[in-house]
Amino acid sequence: MTLAFDDILAAHARVKGHIERTPCRRSRTLSEITGAEVWVKFENLQFTAAYKERGALNRLLQLGENVRKRGVIAASAGNHSQGLAYHAARLGIPVTIVMPKATPFMKVQQTRAHGAEVVIDGDGFDEAAATADRLCAERELTYVHPFNDLDVMAGQGTVAIEMLEDVPDLEVMPIPIGGGGLIAGMATAAKHIRPEIQIVGVEPAIFPSFTAKMRGVDTARSGSASTIAEGIAVKEVGDISYAVARPLIDEVLLIEEPYFERGIALYCNVEKTVVEGAGAASLAALLAYPDKFRGKKCGLVITGGNIDTRLLASVLTRELVRESRIVSLRVIGDDRPGLLANVSAIIGQMGANIIEVAHNRLALDVPAKGAEFDLMIETRDRQHTHEVMDALRDRGYPPRVV
Repeated sequence: MTLAFDDILAAHARVKGHIERTPCRRSRTLSEITGAEVWVKFENLQFTAAYKERGALNRLLQLGENVRKRGVIAASAGNHSQGLAYHAARLGIPVTIVMPKATPFMKVQQTRAHGAEVVIDGDGFDEAAATADRLCAERELTYVHPFNDLDVMAGQGTVAIEMLEDVPDLEVMPIPIGGGGLIAGMATAAKHIRPEIQIVGVEPAIFPSFTAKMRGVDTARSGSASTIAEGIAVKEVGDISYAVARPLIDEVLLIEEPYFERGIALYCNVEKTVVEGAGAASLAALLAYPDKFRGKKCGLVITGGNIDTRLLASVLTRELVRESRIVSLRVIGDDRPGLLANVSAIIGQMGANIIEVAHNRLALDVPAKGAEFDLMIETRDRQHTHEVMDALRDRGYPPRVV
């Protein structure tokens, strides 16, 4: 089974007018930060906030009338389910979605809002897929696989066509890999249009499904793990998508969790756009391996923006801590009236903000006549934090970071 460029062209014509023609824009600030020339494709601007609509719609539009009446089913951690449910509802096709137990509530809620029957089962995608297979047989439904399907891959490949229409001289495309459908479709299109383009796969280090398959390692029964990039947390890459993508990929990079977090925060702070963990994977690759991309014209895809709001808040706060813009300082001094007021005054005079204060007189490492304060402060940047600490030290209240 092979995927041809003509299949992707046909999909491009088929879905045109039914999905957003999302922009691909140069980011001056991300280019300065990474050292590459960064162009960003905003697939989080699709109606369901992810590129998955493309493949799902291309598959649905090719179903026969009898199949449409019976309905379709899929297993998905979120974005495929929303894209499939949304377009199935538009076309009057009943849809059932099986989602893993750990799927973010936002994705479950949005999938149901599109009219799908949602079944929650399994600790991960593979377990959910097994349930979907069983229900598919019992109810005589048609399975629409999120990645291991040539029609779905063809739909995803339209992303690359649009990117190279907008920026014909792209040199590198770092593409997230979960099950392999996106990279299979995009690599097929990109290598046909521009044979010299470099295709770089990007995987979470704790879910190296594509890398493992290249090395002949079976990960289907590997232990459970958790990643912020749950959209590409697939234990086993699709056999069809792997066969299509493998000859077209120049390199696969494994990314540790902090880089996904930093990517999310940068997209939010720099591009003012909301991105989920998997959606930040291509930017995470540039942050983790700057030497591989420096000076090159890179096309990044924001694959999705469906992140739980509490998780987004946590990521942004953690980034402030990582940048030392939020820091906890411990100050020990004599337990006399005015100690906290003096320390607070110094911090205020330096232009920093106190977020929390904890006062501990009973710690055994503090003198009996002493007092210990833990102060969480907010500053402009790392340099400002050091200036605040120096001011406290100069006034006789030497702090230490805790």
